[in-house]
Amino acid sequence: MSDSNKDLPSAEELAAMSHEEKVRLGTNLDGVEIIHRPERFPEPGTRAEKRAEFTVAAWFTIAGVLALAGLVVFLFNHWEFAMPDDPNYWAYTFYTPLLGVTFGGAILAFGFGVIQVSKRFIPSEISVQDRHDGGSSEVDKQTIVAELNDTLQTSTLPRRKVIIGSAVFGLGAIGLSAGVAAIGGFIKNPWAKRENSELWHSGWSTLNNTRPGETVFLRRDTGNPYQVVLVRPEDLDAGAMETVFPWRVSDGYGETEHSRHKLLEGLRAVRNPVMLIRLRPEDNAKVIKRKGQEDFNFGEYYAYTKVCSHLGCPTSLYEQQTQRILCPCHQSQFNALEYGKPVFGPAARALAQLPISVNNQGYMVANTKINGGDFIEPVGPAFWERKS
Repeated sequence: MSDSNKDLPSAEELAAMSHEEKVRLGTNLDGVEIIHRPERFPEPGTRAEKRAEFTVAAWFTIAGVLALAGLVVFLFNHWEFAMPDDPNYWAYTFYTPLLGVTFGGAILAFGFGVIQVSKRFIPSEISVQDRHDGGSSEVDKQTIVAELNDTLQTSTLPRRKVIIGSAVFGLGAIGLSAGVAAIGGFIKNPWAKRENSELWHSGWSTLNNTRPGETVFLRRDTGNPYQVVLVRPEDLDAGAMETVFPWRVSDGYGETEHSRHKLLEGLRAVRNPVMLIRLRPEDNAKVIKRKGQEDFNFGEYYAYTKVCSHLGCPTSLYEQQTQRILCPCHQSQFNALEYGKPVFGPAARALAQLPISVNNQGYMVANTKINGGDFIEPVGPAFWERKS
């Protein structure tokens, strides 16, 4: 037997050792010297001990309550888009912030509870240990288990029923809420009824409008929702990009309540914003068009949705030198010279392209000869299989 093993207990002696003896043996074998290790609560049942236990349990309980509140908001709050004159407007406006506060607060509160467990119940000790290299022997394996178990027992957590119960409640509520939120969007298939689903139509469509076939103009956003400024080809310099929105003559100029509602809806509907890009002549010569979309552009002008095909963020950045459209949320990049095809980042689908043209008055309009002027594919993320 080598010198390093001659003082080790045999298998029989190891099996006969008590828990405390294994702990001491383990620290000695690891070259650990415990310099200072006071008990957290030498006298059980003191006010300080109960106060510490209550503090931890309170954080775990708060985490559980917030997680359940987030679940209620997720399931029952109004989440569909609503205009300011809609009675559900404020519920819709605060939907996302409430989810952030409840779910985020639940995780934060549970983290505070874990920190309090560490600060108030895990033994605080000062130890010095020599570093050892190589694999672990059977003695090392059994003694480290004893040491870890000793840490748990000396923390007094096994007998803290209130803390254990509140931790199970908090963690369980967080897990339940996270699970429901994760699968919630997949319960109802938004593509089930293509002809009726709003996800298949945008404000550019004339197919289901009250005035079928009405011209849809490209409108600027001037900052005043009731100021209508239409776009002409000469308004954009070569290499420029501008965000445009749909507008119809029937939408009016804000002179009536109905007109104001329509003007606001055109600007705020999620599927409406479009990037109008005018390529430089030398870049336009390099364009690769998508099959079936060869006539979607008007000369050097191309229109792509601003809704990223990854998670729906606004792809509002255009790099003139590289002809790339950038999404600032997760750094997806799309090639404007190749039908908005993704070339970098997590996005896997090309940006939906809007068919555009110019009317006899010289204004840029949606090309109603193609799908009623609308996109021919869903705008934004496609979590479900699409039907052609």
